[in-house]
Amino acid sequence: MVRKRSWAIVGAAMLLTAPAALAADGGDTAGDGETYEQLKLFGDVFERVRANYVDEVSDEELVKPAIQGMLSSLDPHSSYLDKDDFEDMKVQTEGEFGGLGIEVTMENGLVKVVSPIDDTPAAEAGLRAGDLIVAIDGDPVMGMTLAEAVERMRGETGTDITLTVRRGEDDPFEVTLTRDVIEIESVRSETFGKVGYLRITTFNEQTEPGVTKHLEEVAEEIGSAPKGYVIDLRNNPGGLLEQAIAVTDTFLDEGEIVSTRGRNEDDNKRYNAEAGDATNGTPLVVLINGGSASAAEIVSGALQDHDRALLLGTRSFGKGSVQTIMPIAGHGAIRLTTARYYTPSGRSIQAEGIEPDLRVRQAKVNPISDEHRREADLRGALDNGEATTGDQDGSEGSGAAGSPKAEQGTDAQKAARLQDDYQLLRAVDLLRGLTLFQDNAARRETE
Repeated sequence: MVRKRSWAIVGAAMLLTAPAALAADGGDTAGDGETYEQLKLFGDVFERVRANYVDEVSDEELVKPAIQGMLSSLDPHSSYLDKDDFEDMKVQTEGEFGGLGIEVTMENGLVKVVSPIDDTPAAEAGLRAGDLIVAIDGDPVMGMTLAEAVERMRGETGTDITLTVRRGEDDPFEVTLTRDVIEIESVRSETFGKVGYLRITTFNEQTEPGVTKHLEEVAEEIGSAPKGYVIDLRNNPGGLLEQAIAVTDTFLDEGEIVSTRGRNEDDNKRYNAEAGDATNGTPLVVLINGGSASAAEIVSGALQDHDRALLLGTRSFGKGSVQTIMPIAGHGAIRLTTARYYTPSGRSIQAEGIEPDLRVRQAKVNPISDEHRREADLRGALDNGEATTGDQDGSEGSGAAGSPKAEQGTDAQKAARLQDDYQLLRAVDLLRGLTLFQDNAARRETE
């Protein structure tokens, strides 16, 4: 498999990248004459500004913003990277970089938070997907390019920055963050009874190995066949195309994973799964929300199209475009949108997102007392006629399956975790219920 790399600016939305197609387009849609005319127009304006502007400006001060403007006018993800920016991106691919830990894009002239990265200053400060950054250290964002805003949010670790944030219809508020070294551990895991849970925060070079490692750890902790796995892709901004394909392949035995289609038909590619499902067909539930973007949508879309997993949560972000980093000798690089990606069924989710199979919004669960008089409480009620087993209230003695109460006394922290995360609770309950249904059906067949 060809190795692909993805670069990410601190605070900017992580890129889904593909191999650069550096060959010139053989087609000539506008004609050489019109091209030269437009270049002459640019040259004339450039010379007049350089000669007549009120202050003396260097050629770089004119050319760099012109290139940036050309690229940023195409779509929110295309941009110009000077030498420093390009070097920063190379460092970031190692999974460690300095910044705030937020993935952002541009929307209506403002910086929009795609998602905060877990365990970073942004996440700890309470920034959420969908928040709009309207000012940076008191300077309005309106009028800045995305690259300029990202540059302002960079800085030495240990230094403070104040962001003015607008959330929904509420009044803007200020939040002060301390820049830090962002170390991204892309995969974490835990268990809830016989249900395994994998949290994937981003797709970097360590994601697929991390998934394989944590699947083994979960299987070892459970000690026998798990009832299912919850794959949590909420607020995952994406990353490497290669890793999205590899992670999806972990759970598929065959079939297409994703295809990319660009301007030139010869550059279109299809990526297929190799034989071997690491979980042997164990049921999967994938959690997504509005912060699930790009590579996260490749994984969830492929598993949904192959009926390999049920998607639970809310509609995903809808970034279905591929950015290619093209180095410019002696300068830096351009980040250019070169293709769209499509799920196995042929869906382009660009600007549409992926709709989950079960739409469940995040909510807080508050227990309600269910103390009612029952048949057994009535005077003279007949007995059952058989030996009583279990609790009189019909529960399983140790608590109903899927209920946080079932975990009490053995793992109170996990119970509290489920109580505080309604979407995760629903996913775990779904897998437990599905397994119980299958077990009962198999038992009836053998009786």
